[in-house]
Amino acid sequence: MNLGVGFDVVISGGRVLDGTGAPPYRADVAIRGDRIAAVGRLDGAQAETVIDAAGRFVAPGFVDCHAHGDAAVFDPAVQQAALRQGVTTFVLGQDGLSFAPGSAETVAYAARYFAAVNGPLRDDSRVDGPLTVGELLASYDRAVALNTAYLLPHGTIRYDVMGPSPDPASPGDLAKMLRHVERGLSEGAAGLSSGLEYLPGRYASAEELAALCEPLGGLPYVTHMRAYGARAGVGMAEVMEIATRSGAAVHVSHLHGPADVLLPLVEHALAEDVDLTFDAYPYLRGNSILAMYVLPPSVPGAEPGRALEMIASDELDDWWPTLSETWPRLTISHAPGMEWVEGLTMVAAAERAGVEPAELCRRLLMETRLEAGVVFARPDEGPEGEESVRRMLRHPAHTGGSDAIYVGGHPHPRGFGAFARYLGRHVRELGDWTWEQAVVHLASHPARRFGLTDRGLVRAGFAADVVLFDPSTVTDRATYATPRSLATGIDDVLVSGVRVLSAGALTGATPGRALRP
Repeated sequence: MNLGVGFDVVISGGRVLDGTGAPPYRADVAIRGDRIAAVGRLDGAQAETVIDAAGRFVAPGFVDCHAHGDAAVFDPAVQQAALRQGVTTFVLGQDGLSFAPGSAETVAYAARYFAAVNGPLRDDSRVDGPLTVGELLASYDRAVALNTAYLLPHGTIRYDVMGPSPDPASPGDLAKMLRHVERGLSEGAAGLSSGLEYLPGRYASAEELAALCEPLGGLPYVTHMRAYGARAGVGMAEVMEIATRSGAAVHVSHLHGPADVLLPLVEHALAEDVDLTFDAYPYLRGNSILAMYVLPPSVPGAEPGRALEMIASDELDDWWPTLSETWPRLTISHAPGMEWVEGLTMVAAAERAGVEPAELCRRLLMETRLEAGVVFARPDEGPEGEESVRRMLRHPAHTGGSDAIYVGGHPHPRGFGAFARYLGRHVRELGDWTWEQAVVHLASHPARRFGLTDRGLVRAGFAADVVLFDPSTVTDRATYATPRSLATGIDDVLVSGVRVLSAGALTGATPGRALRP
């Protein structure tokens, strides 16, 4: 094809992985405005910017199905960490807790309770309460280098209607929550999320959740289930009940555990005509708030004042000894005011402080007012756990998700390396996917799942979110010891036709859109 027509950008000489699952093919990609204008042999095409892609793959931007960048996405360092992995879209509002919709009190609760996950509200985060979904999306639009999509967080909605109450939702409560869901969807939400191990989501019944899923209209119900690992059958049974009651598509967040347990559950759901997908990150350790991991259900975490009273008293004296095997598995990731413990295991921090691990944990919870975060090793860490991760990734219902948390001095490395690890380790080194399969898992499949119908493919007319990566060098460098190390092998990324990463550095452009299905 010999074109004299002018374009804004031409990416020349690369091999295109178009997102359809087709093998890579030699082609040029021309961009005009925020759209891909042509894909093919564009000899003689004129453009203001020509990017030489020789030796590299040209792929659609990756969609991170599970990222906790709700506040952190405004941080240029976080944007660079994502773009260096080829991620051009974050799906936010995960695990049932985020900043909208809700009153000022609700926004403050979500920010405080999930501060070790989503990060606290800051003056430069551009969000504040009271807040609607439309207002939150507007705060992201063209303000950052990445695109953002947003899930309605069930726990935030429940808190806005019922506060920290553990009671079942009354018909009146459900009606109010439904109005939040309907309005949020009309303002551009991409689905509904739940966090059934967090508060107040833990108090919801399958009946309540199914009722709130009914307006979704094909968009997914995205769930942090009530149980994972060897007990995942409990969580999946509830997922199937909600899907059957509501007719909603479902997406299971960070589906981890023994593949011999999980994959039959996935196959059973699919055989029962449940429209199910899941994300799973390529690591064996997790990251969450310390309180969720160590406190018994009897502690009302949704009421921090009462929870802190219980922790400070002798009410939990019989509980702490039950955690003796837990302490060595916890590495402290976030401890505002006690930063000296970040990066240490609970055991090592306790030794340095001259106290028992249980006492150090109590101090952490009290001095951070429940904000402390931890990276935790699961019981299945080892060769069997690694094989389970690989089997989960190979399942066609899998989509890419990092579960990225950027809070604290020593976060989990997945926010800085998951997508590069998919490519470098699981494609190039282990052969779990071909390159074309990787792009389906990381771009086109998740874009379809969340209703982002003009993303995820390198095709004329689609949004020009484009990633160039070197298949011989792309790799993750972030480790548990050095979790903030940037990935390598992805140096050029465009979002909506604008170059946001060039030679591995941010350009300063902020063309990221708040995406609405």
